[in-house]
Amino acid sequence: MKTHKTQMPPLAVYVHWPFCRSKCPYCDFNSHVRARIDETAWAEALCRELDYFATFAGPRRVTSIFFGGGTPSLMSPTTVGRILERVGNHWQLEETVEITLEANPTSVEAGKFRDFAAAGINRVSLGVQSLRDADLKALGREHDVAEARTAIDLAQKYFRRHSFDLIYARMGQSLSDWEQELQEALELAVDHLSLYQLTIEQGTAFYNAYHRGRLRLPEEEVAADMYDITQDICAAAGLPAYEISNHARPGEESRHNLAYWRYEEYLGIGPGAHGRLSMGEKVYALSQKRKPEDWLRQVEADGHATEFLEPLSALMMAEEMVMMGLRLREGVSLKAVEKRIGRSISDFLDQTRLENLVDQGLLDWRDGTLRTTRRGRPLLNALLRQILA
Repeated sequence: MKTHKTQMPPLAVYVHWPFCRSKCPYCDFNSHVRARIDETAWAEALCRELDYFATFAGPRRVTSIFFGGGTPSLMSPTTVGRILERVGNHWQLEETVEITLEANPTSVEAGKFRDFAAAGINRVSLGVQSLRDADLKALGREHDVAEARTAIDLAQKYFRRHSFDLIYARMGQSLSDWEQELQEALELAVDHLSLYQLTIEQGTAFYNAYHRGRLRLPEEEVAADMYDITQDICAAAGLPAYEISNHARPGEESRHNLAYWRYEEYLGIGPGAHGRLSMGEKVYALSQKRKPEDWLRQVEADGHATEFLEPLSALMMAEEMVMMGLRLREGVSLKAVEKRIGRSISDFLDQTRLENLVDQGLLDWRDGTLRTTRRGRPLLNALLRQILA
């Protein structure tokens, strides 16, 4: 792999693999089920899109690479290795580069972990979602708890860094049910856990079932209690929340996701992928065509499938920095936002509402840094609607 001298901002690279074996009923991600996939053509197209954006991004240091989806563990390790080699040909990979692959814990996919590690993956994120067989079935997952536990063991064997996801506030789940399951999860986890409350997203099978009265979730008060005990139990176990839904031992946070939340630059390739990339004096928002077949045809024809490429105004950047930064426990430095965009706080935040929310104990604003409090963190979307001018 080539090395490059650079003074450009570092770069995180996201690779989207849009295919799954089946569509989970709660999922609104850009994922698709196809009877046949020409993986050779897809590998070539992903590499061509990297080639295209390398001419715009210029020489960079790459701090993280993330294979997301969809189900990227359905890719062959050869395809993963080819993409990683192409990234390394264009940019300098930091010695500590984090290279993550999202994986489902089926026995077939977990059986490829050794080869994924040999291809260059050094961190895996497992979509476990539940440690209860009945709930896995209700969530449309293809693995069972035994497979999940085996996959976690294999992840620990082949990757120094690993994580897994769970969904809580599920159908019929009580507070004590979740507390017991979370304790079991912490016995399996090492350094990182992602814990998401089940949400009903438009366009999903769960959305239709919920609005027809066929799907019942815990009451809001119970779900809020689940969130609270999650914070307490994880902190006591040494994995405090560093972001609304992510918990880690200090130093083991997902570096790739931190790049998003800290508003660093990132490039997304593949169907529906997004990016924030500086070119010249401006920062651009970019996104790729969403439908897999449309994306592939355009890349084969033009070398890329960019659907949206627009410069961000100073105020748009400020709003995005606040929206992303407030997800983090560390918060966002408003002084840094002002310095970056050359505008005052009052241009992008409603200071009267901001001060009211501070007085209510939902936000904390000290030393130029704005943070959500523990009470305010679950209400982040509502808080953002109030303070963004």
